[in-house]
Amino acid sequence: MKADSTAPADPACAEALPSAARGGPVSHAVSRIARLHRIAAGRLLKGLGLYPGQELLMMHLWDGGAVRQSELIKAVDLDPSTVTKMLQRLDQAGHVSRRPDPDDRRAVLVEATEDSCGLHASVRSAWSSLEEHTLAGLDPAERAELARLLAKVEANLCQETDGCPGAG
Repeated sequence: MKADSTAPADPACAEALPSAARGGPVSHAVSRIARLHRIAAGRLLKGLGLYPGQELLMMHLWDGGAVRQSELIKAVDLDPSTVTKMLQRLDQAGHVSRRPDPDDRRAVLVEATEDSCGLHASVRSAWSSLEEHTLAGLDPAERAELARLLAKVEANLCQETDGCPGAG
């Protein structure tokens, strides 16, 4: 009996990668991993009252102190409207304050508030939990090798863009 060539392929026989991704299996894996990592981070951050990405803004402010909003936008390499919305939410939650820059009244200075100090420890704990969950089953040598390889991948991608202002 001749097989019907118009019948859909048996999903059990289909390859794991979509046909268009077969030329880039590592890129496909990185994309899937980044999505899953963001979801996992979002779950942890939700318990802290944060949305994904806000913790990165806070990390920059905790470590760097007051900075112009325009410089913060460059440092995190996000769309200005996205950063503005994030800062509005963080301001409403009492984690950041914004004020005119005394050296240039057109510019806005952003800084972490003293009230955000407790959030700092919670974010550090959340990221530690995320790290352990993400790397479960990898021994220290494998973790170091993964970090080394990802740094090389990042360097490659930085060469293809306008640089990596948020790297490091």
